[in-house]
Amino acid sequence: MRSLIPVRLLFWCVVFAIAAYFAVRFPDTPGTTTGSLVSTVAIALPALLAFVQRFGARRAIPVLVALSLLGFTVELTGVVTGFPYGEFSYGPKLGPRIGGLVPWVLPLSWAPLVLGAVAATEPRAQPFSRRRAVGWGLAASLLLVAFDGVLDPGAAHLSFWIWPTGGPYYGVPLSNYAGWLLSSLAATALLLRLAPWERTLPRVAMFDSALIALAFWSTVAAVSGLAVPTVLGVALFVFLVWRRGVLQPTLSVKTTRRRS
Repeated sequence: MRSLIPVRLLFWCVVFAIAAYFAVRFPDTPGTTTGSLVSTVAIALPALLAFVQRFGARRAIPVLVALSLLGFTVELTGVVTGFPYGEFSYGPKLGPRIGGLVPWVLPLSWAPLVLGAVAATEPRAQPFSRRRAVGWGLAASLLLVAFDGVLDPGAAHLSFWIWPTGGPYYGVPLSNYAGWLLSSLAATALLLRLAPWERTLPRVAMFDSALIALAFWSTVAAVSGLAVPTVLGVALFVFLVWRRGVLQPTLSVKTTRRRS
């Protein structure tokens, strides 16, 4: 495993796993809201920076803004109407909410997961046909739903958001996952349409925010006694580490060929 994951990335995964332990055991510690905001920004940075490095600021920043606006619009619609996730609301621990409804930091936590899922499922064969792009978008969307299978039960346990009617999956309704599939399909379609993936080299650091987030939320699930999200989180973490290792040699070969 050490050969597949850089020491620096492993260090931050451990740091956030420890943070997750304290978040569960000491939820009412002063400064929790500020800590959540700082943690969200810190987790998001590796994937966002890697995306900018891959496509350049002029192309990447408008795409990231569009992705964030999509995420905010979906969340706002969900809080107001219950579609597509089901009836829910946000607790105060995620910080200030726009219009008293959606935390302003939320798109910043969602976008890096989308980037990680798209990077993890990127086809190795080029050029990208339309059929391959459709399969890529579907695979990335299903991976995002799996991410939420780890994240949502833990976030509900920490009262980051509240499901008033509960649900069969650790208090989360199944409609949430149908909604995640819909929003993920929209997000991956936007990314695949707006960014020139075929003309750029992969950046393995696009995985890193998702890996750190999985380390955090898997630990939240484990400390909270949520067995299935814990096992799922560990499995997804191992999968992303493996995919990162698969992509790294491919990237090195492509870079060497371009220089020659």
